Amino acid sequence: MGVNFTRRLLREPNLNITVVDSFDPLFRSEERNLEEVTDKITLIKGDIRDENLLKKVIPGKDIIFNMAGQTSHPISLQNPALDADINVSGALKVLLAVRDLNPKAILVYTATSTAVGKAIREFIDEDHPERPLDIYSAHKGIAEKYHRIFANSYGLKTVSLRFANLYGPYGKSDAAFGFFNYFIHLAKSNLPITVYGEGGQLRNAMFVEDACDALWAAANNPKLYGESYFAVHNEHYSVREIAQNIVDVFGGSVTFIPYPEDRKKIEIDHNRISGERFYKLTGWRPKYSLKEGLKITKERI
Repeated sequence: MGVNFTRRLLREPNLNITVVDSFDPLFRSEERNLEEVTDKITLIKGDIRDENLLKKVIPGKDIIFNMAGQTSHPISLQNPALDADINVSGALKVLLAVRDLNPKAILVYTATSTAVGKAIREFIDEDHPERPLDIYSAHKGIAEKYHRIFANSYGLKTVSLRFANLYGPYGKSDAAFGFFNYFIHLAKSNLPITVYGEGGQLRNAMFVEDACDALWAAANNPKLYGESYFAVHNEHYSVREIAQNIVDVFGGSVTFIPYPEDRKKIEIDHNRISGERFYKLTGWRPKYSLKEGLKITKERI
């Protein structure tokens, strides 16, 4: 997400862009290539948990996009304390630094749709109850609530966007960090895509460039301050359909196996997500269909 969004910002005129990245090998994508654009940005190696670093990078910025985080559901269950340190304490430290050092800045936070857990209504929207099924989702939900509280209590200009199943160039090929880019990795490596169960679970899927446009739209709309929104595609596909579309574009095959017990415990089943509230407030709409996004991804990796 960070690499794609940085490239998106480079299309905007007259921006001074600073990128902070920990370059932790656990969280790096296999194809992170910012070197070619570093003459147009300031690239800093650092961690959002480093308060001294935040004192240097937060002041003077007009817009701050916090998309740093530990993003693996399985790793969050294996090491809850690490997940809390990054996704809760790290996000809180950024909020405190903005409050104390740059309270006029706009702060956009990348949240997750999985904070909701299993759907208990036909469509999930911003008013849906939250019953997260794993540590990562719970911690991201906590950080999202911090942003709402800091807006209400301290007057910060915060916006949280809940994304779901993003895919595209520079994504990780590790299954622990999401099935979509992992499926792409398997297909382009001429390996079979393995789907758990019958693959009938419905998912929202969105090309990463649409997500980048949503982030920029959120940063430039004061109507959004203080709240969280689902920034999602209006199309939904079963996991089986997603796998088949990937095979159609990249080649390979699809196989089906029973659900592993550890994955079944955190399976959210069918999720139909509505982004209507965000659509109406911003006028933003996703541009790319699943097939179009996959074809562009193939061209760029």
